[in-house]
Parts: sequence; structure tokens; C-alpha cells
Amino acid sequence: MATNLSRRALLQWLTALGAASLGAGCDSDPANAAPDASAPDASASDAATDASVPDDAAVEAGWTAVPASDEPEPDARFTHGIASGDPLPDAIVLWTRVSPDAGATAAVMVTWQLADDAAFTAGLREGMVSTDGDRDWTVKVDVTGLSAGRTYYYRFRALGAVSPVGRTRTAPTGSVSRLRFAVVSCSSLAHGYFFAYRQLARIADLDAVIHLGDYIYEYGSGTYGNVRAYDPPTEIRTLSDYRRRYAHYHRDADLRAMHRQHPIIPVWDDHEFADNAYLDGAENHTPATEGPFADRKAAAKRAWWEWMPVRDTADGHIFRRLAFGDLADLVMLDTRMWGRAMQPTVVDGGVTDANRALLGDDQERWAFDTLRSSTARWKLLGQQVMMAQLVQFLNNDQWDGYPAARARFFNLLRAMAVQNVVVLTGDIHTSWANELTETPRDASTYDPATSRGALAVEFVVPGISSPGFPPSLANLAPQILAEAPHMKFVDLTRRGFGLLDVTPERVQAAWHHLDDVAQTTARTRVGAVFSVAHGRAALVREESSAEAAPRSDAPALAPSTATRA
Repeated sequence: MATNLSRRALLQWLTALGAASLGAGCDSDPANAAPDASAPDASASDAATDASVPDDAAVEAGWTAVPASDEPEPDARFTHGIASGDPLPDAIVLWTRVSPDAGATAAVMVTWQLADDAAFTAGLREGMVSTDGDRDWTVKVDVTGLSAGRTYYYRFRALGAVSPVGRTRTAPTGSVSRLRFAVVSCSSLAHGYFFAYRQLARIADLDAVIHLGDYIYEYGSGTYGNVRAYDPPTEIRTLSDYRRRYAHYHRDADLRAMHRQHPIIPVWDDHEFADNAYLDGAENHTPATEGPFADRKAAAKRAWWEWMPVRDTADGHIFRRLAFGDLADLVMLDTRMWGRAMQPTVVDGGVTDANRALLGDDQERWAFDTLRSSTARWKLLGQQVMMAQLVQFLNNDQWDGYPAARARFFNLLRAMAVQNVVVLTGDIHTSWANELTETPRDASTYDPATSRGALAVEFVVPGISSPGFPPSLANLAPQILAEAPHMKFVDLTRRGFGLLDVTPERVQAAWHHLDDVAQTTARTRVGAVFSVAHGRAALVREESSAEAAPRSDAPALAPSTATRA
């Protein structure tokens, strides 16, 4: 019988299970567990039954200190920084927020500038746009007429002030030999510091940062994590609340640094609304005391559109395709708010309701048509919740709670022979490398040794700061792998991000992990490297030293000192 659990309950339940099997002394809630930097890494190799604990020297090997932040303090008129996103071959969205005088009501005129160099002496383009309190003083400009695969620098001017200089990049066209993406999710400010964003701001050769949701969290201070306090200090429910929470996040120097150096391609997940949200409700919403969920959802969506550097859509949908030449199509889905039915509450051996939607009929048709028609070498599917089966238990918030929807997706891959699909997932605050197959424990249809029967692969990235398991329970990973042959790597404890290196021959994923995000300093190392070759849905583990080297010709990062000329 499968155990019916939500994501947060799953983490808590497994923690309790691990405490019982590994001995007393472990906190039963990973959200409240004290960091333990001396504990072994949670990485587990393909030898899933090897539960050995590395010695102290092995634990310490490979860690390097995360450098201190050098992000400039912006002018008071641009307290929340600048950003760019959703790169097309000929266009990019630029974003900022202006801070007018207290009590101001008149519209503010904002000048944007984009150039080929950080000194704004070559290829200067500029224009003006107005903003006001109706859109929370935010600015979005879709700059068109740009060259494909090109790095640009940009800035804003308003009220006599100049923003820091930002750096962005358009998507390439034609024959593309290599792409580099960062993949991130789940940044709970209350659980720690955004060292992962700081690291990404120092990587010069990224084409974009793919953000899979939980960009903000809705809780009040001390409710879920207590490392840092929130503004507002209470749980957010109204438009003013959500706007204040985005503003609070954007005052974080590491978040601003990441945005300033790279375009972002985001989707929302549940915490941009409320925990375990679905189409018309959420686990963390009680209509009797908190009002109609439709009002909260509308407020949350409006704030997201105001604060994210993405193109607005008439009906508010966020699923979209971004092309990167002939090498990759990035297909971003909404498995959260567009068509998802309420998570199942009664489960016995799985969910059998064929009508329980996850994407909704229209998004599902769009996604299937997009995958079928794609001529790109790789189809990268950015989405929120884990697709691979958790065979020991059921997290009803994941695709496990919607198996009919997953079966239709798998049927598409098999019937249409859609190859080279790589699913990118966040949400669960932990790291996984999975082969996707309909029957992971049926040896007649899936062979984990040869990957016969696998249809695609899935890379799950950890949280930027959101908690997984206490380090003392790292050795649960081999127990999970021993019963789940389609899962090739699990790290249950580390926070961090993924780096995706894409060539015509293979896609390589490298998990970059942090030892502790609750302190004001941290160390980092490569936790695992896996690749999948063209034409195969087989994961191959590589040595950490085999992570692809950065491109040597990456354009210069935006300067850390604002250009005031």
C-alpha cells in the first residue's frame, strides 16, 4: 500500500522513518534541523546498496569557500535592482523597479539603455517608458531588433538616478554547438542565505538561468525557517503583501547579483501562491478565515507578472517554448496553477482517476504538439514537480498523484518515438538523477543495467536555500536507490543548483552543492555529474572532475561599479 503524502509531509515522514532506522537524536522536521557540516555527503552512487559512510578526509575533499559578495549597493531609486529574461533571438525583456518619494502618486518616466559594451559607447539603443503605483512602480521593456546569440549591457535612469549596469544575452539561431544553463528552484529566505545565486553571478558563460519556481515563500517570519525574518512579517495574502514580499527578496544582494548578470527564464510553483496550491485552492489556504482563494490567487499572479522579467500573456498562461537554434527547445510548463486538480486525498496502491488533470487539456495538447513538432536536437522540459515514481511512498503533489497524466506523456514519447527529452525539475529541495519509464520495477519492460525501456531522463535540482533532510539522515539515499532502480543518484541534504551543458552529442548535468546556508559563510563543491547521450535515455555517471569546462570566450561580466555617465 502506498503512503499518501504531500511534499512537506513527505520530507517530515521520511525524516521520522530515518530517525527510527538510524537511531535517536535526529530532529523530526528537516525545516528545524540544526546544520551539521561534519556529516557525510548525501551523494549515492550507482551502487545503490553501498551504504558506507566516507571517512573524514573524503567528507572534506573538494570543498572551496564561496567568495564574499561584491554586488554594488544600488542607488536609492533602484533599491530592488535590475533584471532581464525570456531571451528570443531578436529580443529580450528588461526589468527594474523605481522607488519614488514616499506618498508619490504621479507617473515616473524611466529611460532604458542597451548597448554592445558596458561603457555604453557602441551600438547604443534607448527609449522611455512610464510607471506608476498601479503596477507597483515596476518597469518591463521588451527590446526588439537585436542580434541572435549576442551579449548586451543595459541600465535604467529615473528621478536623476542611474541603476547599476546589467548584462544579458539573446538566444542563438541556426547551427549551435553548445549551450550552458543554470537550473534553480526553491529559495526560502527564512532558511538561509542565497549563496547559490552569488555563485551563479560569477559564472560568465551562461545562456540563461532557468528558475523552476518557489522564487518566494508565502509564510510569516518564524513559521517555516527562522534564519532570516520576512517583510511583511505575517503570511502574505493580499496584493500589497505579495508586492512587499517580492520587494523584500529583491533587496537581497545575491539575488540582485544573479539577475544583473544573466537573463532568467522562470515559472511559478506553489509558494508564489500558497503551499501545495492547485487550480482553485491550496493546502495552506483556509477560505473560512482567509477569504476566497480566487482573490489570493489573482493577487499573487498580478505581483508575479509585475516583478518577473517575462512577457505578459493575455490570458495569464506561463507555459511557453523558447528556441535555442537547432540544438535545444526549452519547453516551460505550468504543473501548478493552470489545470491541476486538487491533490488526491485517498490513495490505495496508486491513483486511478483518469480524469485527474495536472496540466489541463489545453496545456497538455500544446505541450504534446510542441514536443512532436520540435526539430531541435534536445527537448528540455522545464517544470515544477518530480515526474519519476517514488516507489516506496506516494507524494501526491508530484506526478505520482496524477499517474494518468504521466501515462499520457509516456505514451507520447513511446508512440511518437520522441527522442532526447530531458525533464528539469525543482520543488522537492533535493537532488535526483532519474531514468523515466512506465514500469521501473518490472524487469520485463525496464532493465536498469542497460536502460532498456527508459523513455527520457530527469534531473531534479536542490533548493537554493529550502531544506531537505538533516545531514544525519544522508544515508537514507542508498536505501531509496536500492528499491528504485530507475533512480541513479539521490542527495537528500545539500542545497545548491544545477549546471546544464548541452552539445549535439550529449547533455551533462552537474550538481553544485553547499555545505551550509544558515551561516553567513559557506563552502561549495560539485556533488555529482551525469550525462545522457544523443539517441539514448540512459544516464551515465561521470567523475566530478569531468564536469564541462566553462567557455573560454565568455563576454565580460557586468561591472560591479555602476556606470554613472
